[in-house]
Amino acid sequence: MHGDILYKAEDFVFSYRVGGILIQDGKILLQKPLNDDYSIIGGHVAAMETTAETLKREFAEELHAEIRVGELMAVGEIFFPWGSRPCHQISLYYRVELTDPTAIPLNGSFFGYDDLDHERINLEYCWVPLEELSNIVIYPKELVGHILSGSEQVYHFVSDQLAGGA
Repeated sequence: MHGDILYKAEDFVFSYRVGGILIQDGKILLQKPLNDDYSIIGGHVAAMETTAETLKREFAEELHAEIRVGELMAVGEIFFPWGSRPCHQISLYYRVELTDPTAIPLNGSFFGYDDLDHERINLEYCWVPLEELSNIVIYPKELVGHILSGSEQVYHFVSDQLAGGA
């Protein structure tokens, strides 16, 4: 497998990421690094890998679960701090579903981990009722309204989390 499409220059970082939106029984499955905010489950696309392949790989690695990748829901241009450098991230978000609904716990929280830059990141996976999404911090925050709307339209958004703009 080729390396992640993650380019680190001296003065900025570029990231190509994909996320899977898994909704079941009125709840969405989110990931939460310990002592951080919630986010959509996913990861960096590897060179020469499709976004569907990336999602299947990420869910298999992190959750030991197989998924079916559905329609594209959103495209995000996201600007945020990556350590001391600004990061410009392009993210695609797809609706996904479990091929075996018994593969993971369907209530509450459970734990796993991911690796980023050869560093282990402990993660909590949480089923959050959709009606509670507005009460918690999720990144990217611009995606929450689109998820709750139930719209079939592909949503494009820009999320600028850098002080003073990108």
